[in-house]
Amino acid sequence: MTDLPSDGRSPRSHAGRRTCVGCRRRGERSALLRVVAVADEARPGTSRVVPDLRKRLPGRGAWLHPDADCLDKVVARRAFGRALRTADQLDLDEVVATVEALQGENSKDAEATVVAADRRKRVQR
Repeated sequence: MTDLPSDGRSPRSHAGRRTCVGCRRRGERSALLRVVAVADEARPGTSRVVPDLRKRLPGRGAWLHPDADCLDKVVARRAFGRALRTADQLDLDEVVATVEALQGENSKDAEATVVAADRRKRVQR
């Protein structure tokens, strides 16, 4: 028989576990980057996907490992639109910049990432 914690939770609590929209693996909330879609008032029909570093912005959020591989998978699968439940065109510039900053890329890799970011923007449009 399994001993239950005194607060009544199951022995293996899944609180704080989220699924990455890129690789679809589950991870701790603290290891993932939360993003939300914010309507871009300057461009009707377009939303900016912004990182929620404090994990407190209102609205539906999606979770992503802060690495380029997961971001590439999200873009290739067009998963942000489904995860955030929006039909708007999505601007990913802020998320790309945040993932780059969190990875701490060196200057050689940064050039390749800028080219990849331009490619991602073209695919989304």
